[in-house]
Amino acid sequence: MEDGESEQRTRLNAGNADMATAVLPADAVEPRTKSNVRYAFTCAILASMASIVLGYDFGVMSGASLYIKKDLNLSDVQLEILIGIMNLYSLIGSLAAGRTSDWVGRRRTVLLVAAIFVSGSVLMGLATGYAMLMAGRFVAGLGVGYAIVIAPVYTAEIAPASARGFLTSLPDAFINFGVLLGYLSNFAFARLPLRLGWRVMLGAGAAPAALLALLVLVLPESPRWLAMQGRLAEAGAVLERTSRTPEEAAERLAGIKAAAGISNDLDADGGVVSVPKGQKNRDEARVWKELVFAPSPAMRRILLTALGVQFFQQASGIDAVLLYSPRVFQSAGIAGDNRLLGATCAVGATKTLFILVATFLADRVGRRPLLLSSAGGMAIALGGLATGLTVVDHHPGAEITWAVALCIVSTLAYVSFFSVGLGPLTSVYTTEVFPLRVRALGFGVGVTCNRVTSGVISMSFLSLSRAVTIGGSFFLYAGMATLSCMFFFVFLPETGGLTLEDTGKLFGMAADDTDMEAEGPAGKDKAVEIEMPTN
Repeated sequence: MEDGESEQRTRLNAGNADMATAVLPADAVEPRTKSNVRYAFTCAILASMASIVLGYDFGVMSGASLYIKKDLNLSDVQLEILIGIMNLYSLIGSLAAGRTSDWVGRRRTVLLVAAIFVSGSVLMGLATGYAMLMAGRFVAGLGVGYAIVIAPVYTAEIAPASARGFLTSLPDAFINFGVLLGYLSNFAFARLPLRLGWRVMLGAGAAPAALLALLVLVLPESPRWLAMQGRLAEAGAVLERTSRTPEEAAERLAGIKAAAGISNDLDADGGVVSVPKGQKNRDEARVWKELVFAPSPAMRRILLTALGVQFFQQASGIDAVLLYSPRVFQSAGIAGDNRLLGATCAVGATKTLFILVATFLADRVGRRPLLLSSAGGMAIALGGLATGLTVVDHHPGAEITWAVALCIVSTLAYVSFFSVGLGPLTSVYTTEVFPLRVRALGFGVGVTCNRVTSGVISMSFLSLSRAVTIGGSFFLYAGMATLSCMFFFVFLPETGGLTLEDTGKLFGMAADDTDMEAEGPAGKDKAVEIEMPTN
């Protein structure tokens, strides 16, 4: 009897010990998980600051152009070239960004972006005439091209799959915050003397760029870039700090090693691993051949999808609203610089607010529903704006209150719908669909399409408005938004919550062609709630 009780107590104690063993690691891992999420979030925040400077340079020109036109006596053609040319200049930066970041690393490329923005802002702030102002726009345009590519790529490569949608939408959220800062700068410095005001507006962009240059020094290098250089120990250390569990870090490293052609038998403790030169040379040629010159059917579909998303983001007229919002509100019947710039600030604030909504919804709702609802809402809002502008245009001198109100509400609704889906998710979707080995180049090609379309829209808006009226221009943009909704419905599969490997399979890519880029079990969760870092 006593032996039986003793045996039962032994089994009970053993069971309690097993339970304690099972519970303790979970408790021990929880603080580590929270710490790693905070660290990945911090890295994404710092890298995304490049987007603040980008957004500032973009937004500040909206109001500054009113005073540049008066001070330098520019024609409408000169003005729209000055405003829109930076999008074409950024092509050089976007095309070079992928190769530069592959050569010197993602972190050093962010530092280069900061230096370019400081130089461009100083040039524009000290401009003595149109030619020097154009030179400053050229330098700033290079920075825009680099920033558009490197911020999302770095963030996507350092983020675990479960948080990738949230973290890779941060650069676009920061772009919008930068645009809002540009609008506020217009409002704040509008009361300065004419010759000084617009120069201070443009030159102030050097301040956030200089801050970025300092903060980037604490960023780690992208683990994928480190591994592609054979620096496995450093890549493993970064993955350990940005993954939720050690197992997830090990799986992410294994996938990256497979993509780099490094034997899985070599572990991170081995330090720097020599990647065969022949392998690197083959990879150089293979990237261009696989993506551009001889793509497979699956890669063609990926490329079509990425280019379509990038094209429709700009073809729906977002630059016409953001860059020419004072002109749009003036056409709607709003008079006075303070009222025009105040209404423009309202646009920036609304856009920034709703971009934060999209940041939290990206991983919970999914990419496809947000893109479809965004495009549909934009089409309706653009139709309302075009209707209001047409009514005001047909009744010159008359104060039609409902038409003015319709223009304001439609503009705010348009930027809201844009910010909920097509704005932030364009870069998220583009980084997700391309396999690792072609991601930097693929994103650069997508951004090139984006910048060309943006340049055409921004450099033709005033001329188009004169040709078909400003209302007619927005009817045209409404049609493009409708087409984008149809394109998204037909061609865009849902990628939220999938590993980058599984994303490739959606497009018909074979398992051995997806870089074996497994991101660990967390990446397969369809809806994972990411914890925000707290003080």
